[in-house]
Amino acid sequence: MIGFMFLVSFVGLFALVPLRKVDASLSHCILQGNSAKKDSMTINWSTCFQVMIVDYKLTYPSGTATAYLLNGFHAPQDTERAKKQVRTLGKYFSLSFLWAFFQWFYTAGDHCGFGSFPTLGLEAYKNRFFFYFSTTYIGVGMICPYIVNVSLLLGGIISWGIMWPLIRTKKGSWYPKTLPDSSLHGLQGYRVFITVAVIIGDGLYNILKLLYRTIEAFISRYRNRNTNTLPVSNDGTPANTTETESFDDKRRLELFMKDQIPKTVALGGYVVLAAITIGCLPLMIPQLKWYHILAAYIVAPALAFCNAYGCGLTNWSFASAYGKLAIFSFGAWAGASHSGVLVGLAACGVMMSIVGTAADLMQDFKTGYLTLASPRSMFISQVISTAMGCVIAPCVFWLFYKSFDVGASDGAYPAPYTYMYRNMAIMGVDGLTLSKHCFTLCYIFFAISFAVNLIKDLVPKKVAKFIPIPMAVAIPFYVGAFFTIDMFLGCMILFIWERKNKAEADSFGPAVASGFMCGDGLWALPEAILSFANVKPPICMKFLSRSVNAKVDSFLGN
Repeated sequence: MIGFMFLVSFVGLFALVPLRKVDASLSHCILQGNSAKKDSMTINWSTCFQVMIVDYKLTYPSGTATAYLLNGFHAPQDTERAKKQVRTLGKYFSLSFLWAFFQWFYTAGDHCGFGSFPTLGLEAYKNRFFFYFSTTYIGVGMICPYIVNVSLLLGGIISWGIMWPLIRTKKGSWYPKTLPDSSLHGLQGYRVFITVAVIIGDGLYNILKLLYRTIEAFISRYRNRNTNTLPVSNDGTPANTTETESFDDKRRLELFMKDQIPKTVALGGYVVLAAITIGCLPLMIPQLKWYHILAAYIVAPALAFCNAYGCGLTNWSFASAYGKLAIFSFGAWAGASHSGVLVGLAACGVMMSIVGTAADLMQDFKTGYLTLASPRSMFISQVISTAMGCVIAPCVFWLFYKSFDVGASDGAYPAPYTYMYRNMAIMGVDGLTLSKHCFTLCYIFFAISFAVNLIKDLVPKKVAKFIPIPMAVAIPFYVGAFFTIDMFLGCMILFIWERKNKAEADSFGPAVASGFMCGDGLWALPEAILSFANVKPPICMKFLSRSVNAKVDSFLGN
């Protein structure tokens, strides 16, 4: 297991870095100094993480919250503003931690506690519309841009408020009545594959856009090779130099551009690790052939880009969705006669590791960007921590496996995903026959996702900022709408705060959001310790309809 982890875990670190584009922005040229002025053909390569963090300005809420927490600890304490920010961070950190601790007492069973409170009614709760009482999502909503929060809520309304209830009425016509909603042959199939179609459509558009701008920049530089004019805008003409940047942004950009990861290391690392994995992994899993791994590594950077982009917008990593896509694709490719089930599961592990690690790396780069850390040092630290995880994670699993009956349905650790993924692999090998019109809807939503992105780029910016983001709209399709309400509440709190006192909101809003996220996140550690010590919550707070409650009272009375 440790060997498998070492083979597949490091590739994700190099998956995004080789994706580069030529950047011709004014600020980058300024940071090049006099040498850039002397040679108009100087090509300034920017890595993919610079594209996402500097150019796209993606939020990466967890990375932003972590950076704000670190900056708060190291802020100059001789300024009154820094002291207030640290106090604000500590206050909301404590409130969030105590709230998570309080909620724990009421979660002594499935669907118990405040996280299952049917705030909008039981029927809405069945369709995953309810307030989740999560300070983490409230904090994320305060950090994410307004359009992201609105897009998420819109996606929840479109899917769980309109589409899935309508498709459920077609039960017996579009798919068999006997199937539960969790079956991929039923309603779950629509949820999973339409979500993946929208995400891939959005990600593919951004990849093609990146390639187009790269080619455009090359052509622009070639045309201006004999002129003294620097092509510092996207169309090769001098850009408007009146736009000002703050000192902090200039400093962050300077460090980010100064200490880059060499492209030879990035691309060479990916190729070398891919070659090692292609040669060694079939020796560990003979059913997984070298061409399976080669195909996975060819498509992995594109999927990693899509996942990292979505994670930057909403803080959600969809590694599991891409893993399911790998199960069906590679399982069907291998077939039942060549152990397709095992091939699909192994390919799922490889793909999830690559796209998940890439998204985590981007979160860390966002933290490094905001804390003025060197990208190179962040990358080396990620390599070291990944190596530690490759040893620690299997050891922890082995400890659980030997101490508890992991996988037993009636045990403390039933591991339900093991059965789900295995059944999906079997479905992929036997032939995935999706419900009626499922593929048609996938094509439609893929086209809509692509078209919306194109429209956003063609219309004026003052109009484009009101057009929803397809990637953000798609996430509630699969997950549910519950977290979108919490995030929308967070952005509304910030909106009202900015209306009343914008300067105060700009100064202390990130501190409040980071405190909410970090406090709730830190509670996971004592909760895990309590679970490991077999200490369970004492109360189950569950909500019943009036008729069901009457039946329960009658049963207990007898």
